[in-house]
Amino acid sequence: MSEDPTRELEKQEERTEEASSDHASPVLRAVAEKDIGSAIAVAGHPLHAMMVHFPIALVVATLGADIFYWWSADPFWVRAGLWSAGFAFAFGVAAAIVGTAELLLVPGIRVRVASWNHAIAAMVLIAIAGANWGLRLNVPDAVLPHGLMLSVLAALVTGMAGWHGGKLVFDHGVGLLISSRK
Repeated sequence: MSEDPTRELEKQEERTEEASSDHASPVLRAVAEKDIGSAIAVAGHPLHAMMVHFPIALVVATLGADIFYWWSADPFWVRAGLWSAGFAFAFGVAAAIVGTAELLLVPGIRVRVASWNHAIAAMVLIAIAGANWGLRLNVPDAVLPHGLMLSVLAALVTGMAGWHGGKLVFDHGVGLLISSRK
């Protein structure tokens, strides 16, 4: 069972103080002192961190459906790819709305370069996922090769967005705790 939320906030403040004392630069010290707690959470759990798993899994599922269709020519995989691409796009938009709100509401997130890199990569990913879904809706016969190429591209961009999102969480501690602001 997790510790008391008050104790977790105290630990975050201690880490912030330690980080700010480690930095010689006043700019880095100012960045380290900014609040990085999640502003949008449910029952103490940051919502964006919970939501991103769905579009990631669905982008990979779309790629898998395309590969299985390429190998088997079974039309089932075209339908499966259509549904997974559509839900990847829809869940990606939902995660992006929450992530954008976090970016705009929490000053400590806005000042970190990795957050902007993550946001840009995520927006590119949503555009690719939307194009992939639109292609499947309008031209189902174009799954090979165009849908497969979009799926590969989406998987690569997912890796880039995930890398920068991981930097925010693991290197900067962004979104691990609820914001202490009232």
